[in-house]
Amino acid sequence: MIPLAEQLRPKTLAEVIGQQHLVGKNKPFRKMLENGKVTSMILWGPPGCGKTTLARLIAYYVDADFVSFSAVTGGVSEVREIVKHAKEKTLFKKQTILFVDEIHRFNKGQQDAFLPHVENGTIILIGATTENPGFEVNAPLISRAQVYVLNSLSDEDITTIITNAVKLFPKHKWSPDAIKHLVKSSNGDARTVINAVELATSMAKNITLKVAEEAIQRKAIYYDKKGDWHYDTISAFIKSMRGSNPDATLHYLARMIKAGEDPVFIARRMLIFASEDIGNALPTALVVATSCMQAVHMIGWPEAQLILAQTATYLATAKKSIASTSAIFEALSDIDEKNLDPIPLHLRNASNKIMKQLGYGKGHVRYPWKVERVVDQEYLPKNLKGKKYYKPDWK
Repeated sequence: MIPLAEQLRPKTLAEVIGQQHLVGKNKPFRKMLENGKVTSMILWGPPGCGKTTLARLIAYYVDADFVSFSAVTGGVSEVREIVKHAKEKTLFKKQTILFVDEIHRFNKGQQDAFLPHVENGTIILIGATTENPGFEVNAPLISRAQVYVLNSLSDEDITTIITNAVKLFPKHKWSPDAIKHLVKSSNGDARTVINAVELATSMAKNITLKVAEEAIQRKAIYYDKKGDWHYDTISAFIKSMRGSNPDATLHYLARMIKAGEDPVFIARRMLIFASEDIGNALPTALVVATSCMQAVHMIGWPEAQLILAQTATYLATAKKSIASTSAIFEALSDIDEKNLDPIPLHLRNASNKIMKQLGYGKGHVRYPWKVERVVDQEYLPKNLKGKKYYKPDWK
């Protein structure tokens, strides 16, 4: 029986799901294939985004011999054998496309084996990698190949793939929850979701949420990023930090991680918390939270979970203070509710002669902390004299 992945593999560019920045109208791949001129390239993208599919399509469109090679299991001797056959094909004016899956698994010395044959046109190399080719592919090879970046498939793309897949199993019934769970759990990986569909159909005729969970080996997390679960979970997360409970904090953080919440969103809320609920009781909390947000923005999932957990537990166990938070809200309230008396003359800026004559800045002690005597200098407007906004509240 033909595997489901092969049955669903696109036969034309029009059937490709996702990567429209490469295969769409007037985009690089479409232009290249319309012109019939293919050059060596590196396809860089996450698992299941279509690297192998695109390589096969390129070979099909230019009528080239397609040879697939894995850098995980193959070696340089196998490359030499492939090149030997490619040279024979050139005698019959037949191009050979050598697709090297996980090319980053070859060390840079082994990658040199491709260079002369790419250079003289014996092979057209298409390397696929999930790692940054700038670090994992040697410079001479990069200079001879165009690097194309592929993206994870969107939820809409994955939904389309599932829809196409279930049509091949007309006797099976799928619950909407099961399909939704596969979409959310696939993480943009078409291979994962296709395998899950195939496994699910072998397990039952009626595909429920439970069957889908077993097929993809991930429990459904009821978490709508735009609904109540989203707001309830972040609320519980904040309240757990406020209550200095690191264990509950980690529990709700784990819920958000499993649900695929935006890590920057979580970090942003912790940044607000560091100022609002900790403040000057531990000023470094704001520094840690700021660093956290910057770090998760640069790193993303899954490693961001480590930084989020470190920061969340730091904030949960820190001393708490709402002194500055309460103070600014009280000051804002006074601005709204009271008359704005003039700023005291001695605090005003005497920027010209007339202002000096009017008493601007007169009697102001610029650095009272340097004066040995007690300086009785008022800073608030007359109607707020003696007002206390900031009341440190930590022990």
